This record gives sequence, structure tokens and C-alpha cells, in this order.
Amino acid sequence: MKIAVLSGKGGTGKTLLAVNLASIAPESVYVDCDVEEPNGHLFFKPDIYSTKTVFVKIPEVQASLCTGCRQCVDFCKFNALAYINQSLLIFDEICHSCGGCTLVCPENALSEKNKSVGRIQIGTSDDVTVLTGIMNTGESSGMPIIKELLGNSSLNEEYVFIDCPPGSSCIVMESIRFADYCILVAEPTLFGMHNLKMVHEL
Repeated sequence: MKIAVLSGKGGTGKTLLAVNLASIAPESVYVDCDVEEPNGHLFFKPDIYSTKTVFVKIPEVQASLCTGCRQCVDFCKFNALAYINQSLLIFDEICHSCGGCTLVCPENALSEKNKSVGRIQIGTSDDVTVLTGIMNTGESSGMPIIKELLGNSSLNEEYVFIDCPPGSSCIVMESIRFADYCILVAEPTLFGMHNLKMVHEL
């Protein structure tokens, strides 16, 4: 059984609830998908036994093969490539790693290389297996890290508690994709109720 705990904003007590549920359940798994500011490990203080770097693919250009046709530039809807002064520029920070630019290049001047976007730590605290996703500073999206977290074999345990990122963005939707149940946490204010309604619509 996978239970996701989420909220429309930070500071509502979402993590506090998730770690306590994981603590009282027998042989549970706690997954911290709040990869920008993970803090579940502060409660558990797990003994880390595994750390894995998460990579995405980004393009690199072999300048001697590039003819300046700009097909890759026109293809990229995120403006991660630009052809300026007879040189192809690649902006790693806004690349979405779709690989399309390498496919449309008629000269095969583009290839892909690995770029680290974060890491996953796995540890234990008493009967709880703790999985923590940590995004590198400056990265635009934690989606690859969350996908890697939720693909871990530890999630086959009977009780899995997913501590989701706050809000209602794409990374939240990815965090709850495999959940059997969702628990929504809100603060007792008008602003809190507004955010709760947004999350409920997911």
C-alpha cells in the first residue's frame, strides 16, 4: 500500500505527518520526494548504506561537423540551443533532455553526454527504510530524481509513505502517480484552504 502525503504549500506539517506514519507502521518505507528541500532524514537520522547519482542526457556539439543549418535550434521549443556567430550554443540549465535535437541533426554533429542533477540516498532507521532525493543546487526540475526514487525496488514493501513536494506542479503529480491513497494536509487559514482546493483538483 502506497500512501502519498501532500499539501498545497510548505510548512503545513506534511513531513511531520509522513514521518510519524512511517514510524508506527511495521517495516515501512519512507520516500522523501521533496527533492529541493528534503528534511525527513532530520527526523529519522538514518544509517546511509547507498548513494546513487542521478543523471540526465544533454547534447554536446562536435563543432567541426556543424554546418549551421539551425534545424536543432528550430526544433527545441525550450530555447536551449542558439546559433550565434557561426557557433552552436547549448544552455544546459534549460535543456529538458528530450534528445530531439540529436535526431534532427542531418550532420550527426550532436551527441549526448551525462549531466548530474542530484542524488538518492538510502538508509535505515530502526524498521524504516528511508529514501531521500536531493537535487543539485541550480537545477530547474527534480522530475528525474523523483522518477528514480519511485522506481526503487524498496517500494515493493507493504507500507510505503511518500512525502511529496509542496504545491500542485508536475513534480507533485509525478510523486502521487503510483499512490493508492493520498492524504492532504492544510493549515487552518483562508490561504491554506485555497491551496488545499488546488491540490484536491489533482
